[in-house]
Amino acid sequence: MKNVIDSFVSLGHWPSAGSFGFNTDILATNPINLSVVLGVLIYFGKGVLNDLLDNRKQRILNTIRNSEELRKGAIDQLERARARLRKVEMEADEYRMNGYSEIEREKQNLINATSNSLEQLENYKNETLQFEQQRAINQVRQRVFQQALRGALGTLNSCLNSELHFRTIRANIGILGAMQEITD
Repeated sequence: MKNVIDSFVSLGHWPSAGSFGFNTDILATNPINLSVVLGVLIYFGKGVLNDLLDNRKQRILNTIRNSEELRKGAIDQLERARARLRKVEMEADEYRMNGYSEIEREKQNLINATSNSLEQLENYKNETLQFEQQRAINQVRQRVFQQALRGALGTLNSCLNSELHFRTIRANIGILGAMQEITD
């Protein structure tokens, strides 16, 4: 082992004129190594980097297009809301002209419709609660049944020895034989 180490150490002390050796001067070799690594990374990584930047550019452009479409949609909605507001304001003027009785009647209709909607929502909520309760009860029943079945099987397996098993089989065979004689 010492000979191998000595041979590498001695390689570092060879003169550099026309021979091969290790350059042990760290300050001289690091910039060269870094420039080679950076050159290789730039040469081979340029395509990957360009692809990544193109993909990012396309995503940004798509996001901008989507934002523009959303902005146009929002402007359209705003215009429709303004038109609806103008219509409602005109209707309000008509209501004022026709008197407060019409407003009271519309108010009552709205209250009734809202009350009906709330009642329907309450009914749907109650039905959903009943359904979820029934489902929970069924799940609990199923778990209890499975646990009882496991317990019964465990009890049967622990209590059933081979002698009792053979007697049960003989008794069942006897019952089947008697049933066959009756059917003949």
